[in-house]
Amino acid sequence: MSVSNLPGGDPAAQLDLAKPAEASGYSYERSFEVPGSGGPAAAEPAPETAEETAAREAAASREAADTVMQAFGGVRGMIDMTLPGLVFIITYNITHQVSTAAWAALGLSALFVVARLFKRETIQHAFSGVFGVAIGAWISMKTGKAENFYLPGLLWSVGYCVGLAVSALVRWPLIGVMLGPVTGEMFTWRTQNPGRLAAYTKATWAWVVIMGIKPVILFPLYFTGNVNLLGWLKVALGIPPMLLAMYITWQILLKAPPPIKAVVEDE
Repeated sequence: MSVSNLPGGDPAAQLDLAKPAEASGYSYERSFEVPGSGGPAAAEPAPETAEETAAREAAASREAADTVMQAFGGVRGMIDMTLPGLVFIITYNITHQVSTAAWAALGLSALFVVARLFKRETIQHAFSGVFGVAIGAWISMKTGKAENFYLPGLLWSVGYCVGLAVSALVRWPLIGVMLGPVTGEMFTWRTQNPGRLAAYTKATWAWVVIMGIKPVILFPLYFTGNVNLLGWLKVALGIPPMLLAMYITWQILLKAPPPIKAVVEDE
């Protein structure tokens, strides 16, 4: 049958309806209507495959693991806490004056805080550094003994390791407490995510072992009164152990289940 056989058909536009539309130069699209929807049916998303689920969870775990450096202040935070001790020992060797060395270290710490304030950065780690330096400077000037500049830091290291160990034993590992707010999971790792609780506990014990090396080595030197060796080893044992602890924590969290984000209810 052809269009010319229909009433009003134009012979010049004859179209054999038996041939495909493509052969005649015409094209058409099919649209399926959903009854009662008033429009075409929306394609349903394909279900997630096991490989896609694993890749998504691995990406979430990696993102959470990458927050380790951020939570501990990064390299900048470690420098803020390490350089004042280096300035103290250098100044003391040059001047042989405890007060001069103490004021130099304290001045550098204060400068770090001012620089962060000027750049509108967080002063948490810089302020922690200046607080510790201020106490050490005061004790060393009060006693006249240069080695006492390092005493507060040594006591802090011991207390920090004890606190980490206790937190792991009572199932509130400090690494999880510190990282939870950064990753957005808050404390869901303790109540809803046993895999991450185990990972945070393991990471906390790693910090106990690694950070415990510093007081074990330095406290005997403190009692010998060898200020030079104590000062240089204090600087040398500042950043490397912390970087190692961060790396191990990162590796542990890479293999941990992804965090479960905490739901914040609107008031």
